[in-house]
Amino acid sequence: MSPDLPVLLVPGMLCDGELWAAVRGDLGRRAVDVAISAPSIGEMAEQVLASVDGEFVLIGLSLGAIAGFEVLRRAPGRVAGLVAISTNAAAPTDEQLTTWRSQAARVRAGGFEGVVRDEILPAMFASGPPPAVHADRFVAMARRVGPEVFLRQLAAQATRTDSFGVLQHSSCPGLVVCGSADALCPVSFHRGITAAMPHADLRVVSGAGHLLPFEHPHILSGVLREWLRELAPVGP
Repeated sequence: MSPDLPVLLVPGMLCDGELWAAVRGDLGRRAVDVAISAPSIGEMAEQVLASVDGEFVLIGLSLGAIAGFEVLRRAPGRVAGLVAISTNAAAPTDEQLTTWRSQAARVRAGGFEGVVRDEILPAMFASGPPPAVHADRFVAMARRVGPEVFLRQLAAQATRTDSFGVLQHSSCPGLVVCGSADALCPVSFHRGITAAMPHADLRVVSGAGHLLPFEHPHILSGVLREWLRELAPVGP
Protein backbone atom coordinates (compact mmCIF):
# COMPACT_ATOMS: atom_id res chain seq x y z
CA MET A 1 0.00 0.00 0.00
CA SER A 2 1.29 3.44 -0.89
CA PRO A 3 2.13 5.72 2.07
CA ASP A 4 0.54 8.57 0.09
CA LEU A 5 -2.98 7.16 0.26
CA PRO A 6 -5.40 9.52 2.05
CA VAL A 7 -6.87 8.68 5.41
CA LEU A 8 -10.60 9.44 5.52
CA LEU A 9 -11.87 10.54 8.95
CA VAL A 10 -15.59 9.77 9.21
CA PRO A 11 -17.27 11.04 12.41
CA GLY A 12 -20.18 9.66 14.38
CA MET A 13 -23.70 10.97 14.76
CA LEU A 14 -23.87 14.64 15.84
CA CYS A 15 -20.11 14.91 15.30
CA ASP A 16 -18.06 16.93 12.83
CA GLY A 17 -14.36 17.36 12.10
CA GLU A 18 -13.77 18.68 15.62
CA LEU A 19 -14.05 15.06 16.78
CA TRP A 20 -10.59 14.41 15.31
CA ALA A 21 -8.96 17.74 16.26
CA ALA A 22 -6.46 16.23 18.70
CA VAL A 23 -5.82 13.13 16.57
CA ARG A 24 -5.60 14.35 12.96
CA GLY A 25 -2.16 15.94 13.18
CA ASP A 26 -0.56 12.92 14.86
CA LEU A 27 -1.40 10.40 12.14
CA GLY A 28 1.56 11.25 9.93
CA ARG A 29 -0.67 10.96 6.84
CA ARG A 30 -2.84 13.20 4.70
CA ALA A 31 -6.21 13.23 6.45
CA VAL A 32 -9.51 14.11 4.78
CA ASP A 33 -12.59 14.93 6.87
CA VAL A 34 -15.81 13.46 5.51
CA ALA A 35 -19.24 14.68 6.62
CA ILE A 36 -22.08 12.14 6.62
CA SER A 37 -25.46 13.87 6.40
CA ALA A 38 -27.59 11.67 4.13
CA PRO A 39 -30.82 9.93 5.25
CA SER A 40 -29.62 6.38 4.54
CA ILE A 41 -26.48 4.35 5.18
CA GLY A 42 -26.16 3.68 1.46
CA GLU A 43 -26.17 7.39 0.64
CA MET A 44 -23.67 8.03 3.43
CA ALA A 45 -21.38 5.43 1.88
CA GLU A 46 -21.65 7.29 -1.43
CA GLN A 47 -20.69 10.54 0.35
CA VAL A 48 -17.56 8.80 1.61
CA LEU A 49 -16.72 7.33 -1.79
CA ALA A 50 -17.16 10.71 -3.49
CA SER A 51 -14.78 12.47 -1.09
CA VAL A 52 -11.58 11.27 -2.82
CA ASP A 53 -10.51 9.40 -5.92
CA GLY A 54 -9.00 5.93 -5.83
CA GLU A 55 -7.93 3.97 -2.79
CA PHE A 56 -7.99 5.18 0.80
CA VAL A 57 -7.81 4.14 4.44
CA LEU A 58 -11.08 4.73 6.29
CA ILE A 59 -11.20 5.58 10.00
CA GLY A 60 -14.76 5.77 11.26
CA LEU A 61 -16.30 6.23 14.68
CA SER A 62 -19.74 4.87 15.55
CA LEU A 63 -22.08 5.86 12.68
CA GLY A 64 -18.99 6.73 10.65
CA ALA A 65 -17.75 3.14 10.96
CA ILE A 66 -21.22 1.82 10.07
CA ALA A 67 -21.05 3.90 6.88
CA GLY A 68 -17.57 2.44 6.44
CA PHE A 69 -18.95 -1.11 6.51
CA GLU A 70 -21.29 -0.15 3.66
CA VAL A 71 -18.37 1.41 1.77
CA LEU A 72 -16.59 -1.93 2.10
CA ARG A 73 -19.68 -3.68 0.76
CA ARG A 74 -19.96 -1.37 -2.26
CA ALA A 75 -16.33 -0.75 -3.18
CA PRO A 76 -14.02 -3.25 -1.47
CA GLY A 77 -11.26 -2.59 -3.96
CA ARG A 78 -10.95 1.02 -2.87
CA VAL A 79 -10.55 0.29 0.85
CA ALA A 80 -6.87 -0.25 1.64
CA GLY A 81 -7.56 -0.42 5.37
CA LEU A 82 -10.52 -0.01 7.73
CA VAL A 83 -10.50 1.24 11.31
CA ALA A 84 -13.76 0.80 13.23
CA ILE A 85 -14.00 2.72 16.50
CA SER A 86 -16.80 2.57 19.10
CA THR A 87 -19.33 0.95 16.79
CA ASN A 88 -21.83 -1.81 16.06
CA ALA A 89 -21.99 -4.07 12.99
CA ALA A 90 -25.42 -5.52 13.78
CA ALA A 91 -28.79 -4.52 12.39
CA PRO A 92 -30.89 -2.25 14.64
CA THR A 93 -32.92 -3.78 17.44
CA ASP A 94 -36.61 -2.99 17.96
CA GLU A 95 -35.63 -1.02 21.06
CA GLN A 96 -33.20 1.13 19.07
CA LEU A 97 -35.76 1.80 16.35
CA THR A 98 -38.28 2.89 18.98
CA THR A 99 -35.72 5.18 20.65
CA TRP A 100 -34.76 6.82 17.34
CA ARG A 101 -38.40 7.44 16.42
CA SER A 102 -38.98 9.01 19.84
CA GLN A 103 -35.91 11.22 19.51
CA ALA A 104 -36.93 12.31 16.02
CA ALA A 105 -40.41 13.26 17.25
CA ARG A 106 -38.93 15.24 20.11
CA VAL A 107 -36.55 17.08 17.76
CA ARG A 108 -39.39 17.94 15.34
CA ALA A 109 -41.28 19.38 18.30
CA GLY A 110 -38.40 21.75 19.03
CA GLY A 111 -36.56 19.63 21.59
CA PHE A 112 -33.21 19.20 19.84
CA GLU A 113 -31.17 20.66 22.69
CA GLY A 114 -32.95 18.47 25.22
CA VAL A 115 -32.33 15.30 23.21
CA VAL A 116 -28.65 16.15 22.90
CA ARG A 117 -28.18 16.89 26.58
CA ASP A 118 -30.60 14.37 28.13
CA GLU A 119 -30.35 11.36 25.83
CA ILE A 120 -27.17 11.51 23.74
CA LEU A 121 -24.56 13.18 25.94
CA PRO A 122 -24.82 10.75 28.92
CA ALA A 123 -23.81 7.81 26.69
CA MET A 124 -20.82 9.53 25.09
CA PHE A 125 -18.29 9.22 27.90
CA ALA A 126 -17.17 6.84 30.63
CA SER A 127 -19.40 6.41 33.68
CA GLY A 128 -20.34 9.46 35.71
CA PRO A 129 -20.99 13.03 34.57
CA PRO A 130 -18.41 13.95 31.91
CA PRO A 131 -15.92 16.73 32.60
CA ALA A 132 -17.38 20.08 31.57
CA VAL A 133 -14.74 20.53 28.88
CA HIS A 134 -15.85 17.30 27.16
CA ALA A 135 -19.56 17.99 27.60
CA ASP A 136 -19.25 21.54 26.27
CA ARG A 137 -17.23 20.41 23.24
CA PHE A 138 -19.74 17.72 22.39
CA VAL A 139 -22.78 19.98 22.75
CA ALA A 140 -21.11 22.69 20.64
CA MET A 141 -20.33 20.10 17.98
CA ALA A 142 -23.91 18.81 18.02
CA ARG A 143 -25.23 22.35 17.61
CA ARG A 144 -23.03 22.84 14.55
CA VAL A 145 -24.39 19.64 13.04
CA GLY A 146 -27.90 20.86 13.86
CA PRO A 147 -31.36 19.31 14.07
CA GLU A 148 -31.97 18.83 10.34
CA VAL A 149 -28.84 16.75 9.80
CA PHE A 150 -29.52 14.91 13.06
CA LEU A 151 -32.95 13.90 11.77
CA ARG A 152 -31.36 12.58 8.58
CA GLN A 153 -28.79 10.67 10.63
CA LEU A 154 -31.55 9.11 12.74
CA ALA A 155 -33.33 8.09 9.54
CA ALA A 156 -30.08 6.59 8.26
CA GLN A 157 -29.62 4.57 11.44
CA ALA A 158 -32.95 2.85 10.74
CA THR A 159 -31.63 1.67 7.34
CA ARG A 160 -28.71 -0.20 8.86
CA THR A 161 -28.28 -3.85 7.96
CA ASP A 162 -26.19 -6.62 9.49
CA SER A 163 -22.63 -6.09 8.24
CA PHE A 164 -21.00 -9.26 9.52
CA GLY A 165 -21.27 -10.96 6.14
CA VAL A 166 -19.35 -8.24 4.33
CA LEU A 167 -16.76 -8.14 7.13
CA GLN A 168 -16.23 -11.91 6.87
CA HIS A 169 -15.46 -11.57 3.17
CA SER A 170 -13.17 -8.54 3.55
CA SER A 171 -9.55 -8.81 2.49
CA CYS A 172 -8.23 -5.45 3.72
CA PRO A 173 -6.36 -5.01 7.00
CA GLY A 174 -8.60 -3.89 9.85
CA LEU A 175 -8.26 -2.32 13.26
CA VAL A 176 -11.05 -2.31 15.83
CA VAL A 177 -10.77 0.13 18.76
CA CYS A 178 -13.09 0.62 21.72
CA GLY A 179 -13.23 1.83 25.29
CA SER A 180 -13.69 -0.64 28.11
CA ALA A 181 -16.37 1.63 29.62
CA ASP A 182 -18.39 2.34 26.45
CA ALA A 183 -22.04 2.11 27.54
CA LEU A 184 -23.37 2.51 24.00
CA CYS A 185 -21.16 0.00 22.15
CA PRO A 186 -19.62 -2.43 24.65
CA VAL A 187 -16.42 -4.39 24.15
CA SER A 188 -18.41 -7.49 23.13
CA PHE A 189 -19.58 -5.69 19.96
CA HIS A 190 -15.97 -5.06 18.99
CA ARG A 191 -14.84 -8.59 19.73
CA GLY A 192 -17.52 -9.75 17.30
CA ILE A 193 -16.36 -7.33 14.60
CA THR A 194 -12.74 -8.38 15.06
CA ALA A 195 -13.63 -12.07 14.91
CA ALA A 196 -15.57 -11.52 11.70
CA MET A 197 -12.74 -9.78 9.85
CA PRO A 198 -9.99 -12.15 8.61
CA HIS A 199 -7.23 -9.54 9.02
CA ALA A 200 -8.23 -7.39 12.00
CA ASP A 201 -6.74 -6.58 15.39
CA LEU A 202 -8.55 -5.33 18.49
CA ARG A 203 -7.38 -2.59 20.87
CA VAL A 204 -9.33 -1.87 24.07
CA VAL A 205 -8.60 1.40 25.86
CA SER A 206 -9.05 0.91 29.60
CA GLY A 207 -11.55 3.21 31.31
CA ALA A 208 -12.59 4.97 28.10
CA GLY A 209 -16.13 5.60 26.92
CA HIS A 210 -17.66 6.10 23.46
CA LEU A 211 -15.92 9.28 22.30
CA LEU A 212 -12.33 8.08 22.44
CA PRO A 213 -10.97 11.01 20.38
CA PHE A 214 -12.15 13.38 23.11
CA GLU A 215 -11.36 11.33 26.21
CA HIS A 216 -8.04 9.74 25.22
CA PRO A 217 -6.82 11.40 22.01
CA HIS A 218 -3.13 10.68 22.57
CA ILE A 219 -3.68 6.99 23.27
CA LEU A 220 -5.92 6.72 20.22
CA SER A 221 -3.57 8.62 17.93
CA GLY A 222 -0.68 6.43 19.08
CA VAL A 223 -2.64 3.26 18.28
CA LEU A 224 -3.67 4.63 14.89
CA ARG A 225 -0.18 5.89 14.01
CA GLU A 226 1.40 2.54 14.84
CA TRP A 227 -1.18 0.64 12.79
CA LEU A 228 -0.83 2.98 9.82
CA ARG A 229 2.96 2.64 9.97
CA GLU A 230 2.66 -1.14 9.82
CA LEU A 231 0.13 -0.85 7.00
CA ALA A 232 2.39 1.35 4.88
CA PRO A 233 5.78 2.46 6.19
CA VAL A 234 6.43 6.15 5.50
CA GLY A 235 10.11 5.57 4.86
CA PRO A 236 13.33 6.98 6.33
